[in-house]
Amino acid sequence: MSDQFDKNQKEKGIKKEQLNWLLRIITLGDRFSLQDFYDRIKKGFVEFLIVFFGVLVSFGVERQGEEFGDRESNVDNLVGLRDEMIDIREYTQVYMEENQWIRMLYNRLYEQWDQDRDSVFLFIDEADGLPYSPLSFYNNYNPFNPPRVVYEAIKLDGTFRFLGSEVGRFVNNTYDGTDLKYLMLNTDREEKVYVDQFEAQVANKWIYELEKIDLYDTDFWVKHRKYFQKEKYLKYNLFKRLGLWEQISEQLLEYESSVGANIKKLDSVIQLKEEEFVFIYWWF
Repeated sequence: MSDQFDKNQKEKGIKKEQLNWLLRIITLGDRFSLQDFYDRIKKGFVEFLIVFFGVLVSFGVERQGEEFGDRESNVDNLVGLRDEMIDIREYTQVYMEENQWIRMLYNRLYEQWDQDRDSVFLFIDEADGLPYSPLSFYNNYNPFNPPRVVYEAIKLDGTFRFLGSEVGRFVNNTYDGTDLKYLMLNTDREEKVYVDQFEAQVANKWIYELEKIDLYDTDFWVKHRKYFQKEKYLKYNLFKRLGLWEQISEQLLEYESSVGANIKKLDSVIQLKEEEFVFIYWWF
């Protein structure tokens, strides 16, 4: 009977008043039991592990979701750039055709400049059969300005870094490369120099020496054709502008080839991205 009583007392634990200050702090209730203390530690540790790994998995799933979203955004950007580069190439090809037509037209005019006939400055429009003078439109010019909306949007929203260094280099070369900058400069500021010189000649010389200035009147070029044949400044201006157009033609050819090569590179990158195996840890 006495042994059973001692056993019950041991199971109930030691009274709190008999404990030291440290055990009193960690004791719940009025008695301390080693078994109860051990059970509570074990339970707390298990709960901690459950919470810890639960949070860890949640962060992992969230992180995976963000990476998947970034990957999808990256692929979308690459596809958008590839499509815009196709537009750039088509724009360049159309510009090349216009440049070729203009060079042929004004080169023909330059070669026949000194011919002894009144219609030397007049050509016949193949579309409607009417005469016109190329010099009537000599003050026109068309700066090279390919589309770049997608590229600017990617730079603006800060996702350009997702493209990667290699992709970023040839994309930047397409949109902001040195060759493109010189091409845009030649078709804009440099060509405007010759246009301004032509208009200055009209304003500062022709208006004082000719009766009536009407560049779109074919009779104007017939009536004053000998005057214009002696206009060495105008002929020299055309000669220099033809040289610029020839240079632009070479730049267009190189740029069109470069854009075509970069389109193929982007196609390869996009194909690799789309073939990547993506494992999704969690799907809502």
